Amino acid sequence: MTLKLLWQNSPEQLENKHIQQIIAFAGEGRLQDGSKACSEFREFLNHIPSAHLCRYANECLETTFSDSGFALQDVVNQLGRRLGFQVVDGRYRGTKGDIGNDGLWQFPNGHHVVVEIKTTDAYRIDTKRIAEYRKKLISNGKISEEFSSILIVVGRQDTGDLEAQIRGSKYAWDIRLISVEALLKLLVLQESVDDRKSYIDRICKILVPKEYTRLDEIIEIVFFTTKEVQKEESSEDEIFEEELDNQQGDQKQDKKFAPAAFHQACINRFSNLENLIFLKRSRSTYSTSDNKTALVCAISKIHKRVGYTAYWFAFHPYWQEFLESAERGLLILGCGSADCMLVIPYSEVKTWLNDLWITERNDGMYWHLRIHSEDSKLYLDRKKGK
Repeated sequence: MTLKLLWQNSPEQLENKHIQQIIAFAGEGRLQDGSKACSEFREFLNHIPSAHLCRYANECLETTFSDSGFALQDVVNQLGRRLGFQVVDGRYRGTKGDIGNDGLWQFPNGHHVVVEIKTTDAYRIDTKRIAEYRKKLISNGKISEEFSSILIVVGRQDTGDLEAQIRGSKYAWDIRLISVEALLKLLVLQESVDDRKSYIDRICKILVPKEYTRLDEIIEIVFFTTKEVQKEESSEDEIFEEELDNQQGDQKQDKKFAPAAFHQACINRFSNLENLIFLKRSRSTYSTSDNKTALVCAISKIHKRVGYTAYWFAFHPYWQEFLESAERGLLILGCGSADCMLVIPYSEVKTWLNDLWITERNDGMYWHLRIHSEDSKLYLDRKKGK
């Protein structure tokens, strides 16, 4: 049984295993270019939660074992995929006639990054050799000189010597440097925001080499992420309570409440029903590793109104774009808890949008999906007369 199938059918067998033990379960038990173990391990990484990637990266850096450098290379390339980049894995060992880069990442805007991954900066890095990888890729027509650069990913944050080495080389304007820990933080932040596309666009800008005399782009990503977190803390449920009161003149039945937070419970339930593994892409979006099935999970607490129970959801344009990008898009509405879930094809949701109320805010617009419950039945509220 492959690692992927073992994870899908009996995850408890792998859940707490060290990454060295995981590799031992794969194919021949050693990571080698073109081996069954290599393909199994990389496929396994495509299906695990990001928390496991973080743990495996740290285990590669904290424990020295024969395949630790190769395993870290695969984990870092997987981080690139999770951050929304197209990734081509490199070879573990360079051979004559092959380009020896560890990975090649393509950003959504078409910019290519030649990736070099190092577990430590204890040894001097040959920047000329890495620049040659990029030069060969350019001459082979795989990337362009204008829209490509180099990214060195290192296992340590204390990289003063390496930074000085890069600054002193003639390739300084082509290279960016980042730690594994910083990449992991970028992934964790991505899963806390809803507008994933805007977040990825900002990440790409700071990973491309440039002279940061002006710091606007770095400030932009800090501001964007902070605003997204504040949006979550303010809770769309609270906004709904205010808007519903204004529109219908009802009195609130519950003045204080904690925001609902059961996205993952809904996804787990649906995953079991479908027998599929869904990866978290942002706070509310999930998809299979091949992105063929995409899910948006919106949740609502139970709102007790006078005479009926209500559930309220916001549907955002960036969710619409996310669902349209997949062969199969589904909207999951968690009504009060994962015990009451609606799973609706996006093709159906799309036909409702012109009949739904819209709220315009300074940071964008969204549609209202308002559902009320009467006599054990659920009704979709639409514009008057619909």
